[in-house]
Amino acid sequence: MQTTIQTAVSFHGVGLHSGEPARATILPAQAGQGIVFRRSDVAAGHGRIPALWDHVHQSPLCTRLENRHGVTVSTVEHIMAALVGCGIHNATIEIDGPEIPILDGSSAAFVRGILRHGVRHMNAPVSALRVLKPVEVRRGAAMARLLPNESLTIEFAIDFEDAAIGSQRKLLNMSNGSFVRELSNSRTFCRKADVDMMRANGLALGGTLENAVVVDGERVLSPGGLRHDDEAVRHKMLDAVGDLGLAGLPILGHYQGIRAGHALTNNLLRELFSRPDSHEIVLCDSATAGHLPGAGVHWGEIPEVA
Repeated sequence: MQTTIQTAVSFHGVGLHSGEPARATILPAQAGQGIVFRRSDVAAGHGRIPALWDHVHQSPLCTRLENRHGVTVSTVEHIMAALVGCGIHNATIEIDGPEIPILDGSSAAFVRGILRHGVRHMNAPVSALRVLKPVEVRRGAAMARLLPNESLTIEFAIDFEDAAIGSQRKLLNMSNGSFVRELSNSRTFCRKADVDMMRANGLALGGTLENAVVVDGERVLSPGGLRHDDEAVRHKMLDAVGDLGLAGLPILGHYQGIRAGHALTNNLLRELFSRPDSHEIVLCDSATAGHLPGAGVHWGEIPEVA
């Protein structure tokens, strides 16, 4: 059955790129609504922004959504990943500005808040998007692909010249609670040279060594080092889970990403929905529900941050 969060939960922090204070509150929502962002700081009737692939205003550094009034919300990928990974189908996310708080740069705080406040099962069946045929998009050396599969699996490969990251590859099934256990506390990462360039261009003003993993060659500059030896590829997988959540329905398919980013994953969804023969919408029975993202999450289990 469809789900929503049991009670409201709020998060306070700063926007990664604006550096301004930011507050986001996840609220329960009715069955069939899906995930919707709502800006509380704009004119009444203009602040509703559906969390859907065709509302993405592509940006190389984050996922930004925009409605028909030109109202935007940025850096939605980590909170979207938490909702998908915890199996929440309906929620309203009220925010008081244009950016979701970055918190520690991962989904861990969002996951802990969702798990602590609980899930409410609704009197409405859940539908899923089943991939029927391979769909692929490329941009230079980067590739993103969706293949038929009985559950959502995420496979990702990255290759960076900085020895602190290097080449990493990982594959995980998202239907056994592995998002919460394996991916949720993996932080966004960047090279020191990229930080310097972004700061020079007025970006990443809220970025610190506490909310991102910053590397410089062989060195990890963030205090405490890495939470996982392969934290970088795990975070790319986390981003992919959040960006795929903008399909509007749980996905049953195998995602493969090679050097892919937010824009390429959004292009993949656009390609998928442009080809009606590539997918179908299925009403989930009890067997299918066990393959959905978030299946197997233990609601009494609050993940520890390493």
